[in-house]
Amino acid sequence: MIIILSMKHKKSQKLYKKGLKHLVGAVNSPVRAFASVGGNPLFIKKAKGSTIVDVDQNKYVDFVLSYGPMILGHRHKKVQKAIDKALKNGYTFGASTKNEIKLAKIVCDAFPEMDKVRFVNSGTEAVLSALRLARAYTGKNKIIKFAGCYHGHSDALLVAAGSGLATLSIPGSKGVPEGAVKNTLIANYNDLESVKAHFKKHDDIAAVILEPIAGNMGVVLPKDNFLTELKSFLESKGALLIIDEVMTGFRSTFGGAQELLGVTADITCLGKVIGGGFPVGAYGARNEIMQMVSPLGDMYQAGTLSGNPIAMASGIATLTELKKQNPYQQFENTAAELEVILLMSAKKYGVDLVVNRFGSMINPFFTKDEVTNFEEAQKADTKKFATFFWVMIKNGVFLPPSQFESWFLSTSLRKKDKKKVAKAIDKAMLAVSNM
Repeated sequence: MIIILSMKHKKSQKLYKKGLKHLVGAVNSPVRAFASVGGNPLFIKKAKGSTIVDVDQNKYVDFVLSYGPMILGHRHKKVQKAIDKALKNGYTFGASTKNEIKLAKIVCDAFPEMDKVRFVNSGTEAVLSALRLARAYTGKNKIIKFAGCYHGHSDALLVAAGSGLATLSIPGSKGVPEGAVKNTLIANYNDLESVKAHFKKHDDIAAVILEPIAGNMGVVLPKDNFLTELKSFLESKGALLIIDEVMTGFRSTFGGAQELLGVTADITCLGKVIGGGFPVGAYGARNEIMQMVSPLGDMYQAGTLSGNPIAMASGIATLTELKKQNPYQQFENTAAELEVILLMSAKKYGVDLVVNRFGSMINPFFTKDEVTNFEEAQKADTKKFATFFWVMIKNGVFLPPSQFESWFLSTSLRKKDKKKVAKAIDKAMLAVSNM
């Protein structure tokens, strides 16, 4: 694929080549490598509000938003003020601070069934801790996850489905031994029967984990009563429902997507928004489950930097401002506008396109068919997306460099940003139609 850009990216190219020497692929997370869209990664210098700027001084409307946490936009003045104040007191203490209690109350108040929360340092850490907790509470070993739902890179969940609806998992990465995933089972998203099939074969399933809105196969929504029927079935089997809201937490309402979808998790995992841009994760549940966690119980989990004072200050400021603004109808309106723009442009140029969205998350799929699970998402034309991506970059819009990553909205998006995005979409769709 030949990528021609009018923008200059000489400094990004230079940094990429320099980074290859001491960084793996010149990046610290694979999606940043731009492998699925071709070309080399852009290196970012700074950001403010809705705008992100690369090292070559190219400016973009940002729909990546650090994959979700920058819900107020970059460097919001109240968040920045809270961070500056916290920095003056120190960076980390390895001891408890008042703000841990304050942020815990804000989070628990936003999730009515959550009595206690434990802060950690990443979504991956939150999820692996939640799995351990589910096993400790139920006394069972197996976990069911859904194909296409990503829950971090811990061994037990870094797996791919085999053939058929109900199969044992196989390692999805080299370095993950079969023994690490022997207790992980794969089901199909939006397919309750694939879950039931596992329970017919196994009597030691501790929990099912899922994203309420799948965000790592694109934005994929649960169909009909899938979640409520799943929860009811799990209760009948004495198994827990773990809802991974690392991506969706506080992005569709002030709380979790589960509230809007009419289901309640037994254990909820959080991250991203609750740290306001700093490394953070959390897992929480009702008292009878959380009292299993050390020092109250025998399930051990610890972290030197957990509850980091800078992350707590940023999280408090972000959630306080978010609650004050209550931007969720605004997000709904903006997402609806984007959907119309995408679909009208696709129709204008004869491009097959489906748009999925929920709250402040939106994703176009280059396919003519409905996308309700991972198998259907994989039918999308990734080559068309790659062309679309680079034309959007050329016209000043920064998107996640993958067909299977959600776009995110922030409260800082302005009218002139929307006009710029609409023009970019028209040009990008034209380029796709000429492939």
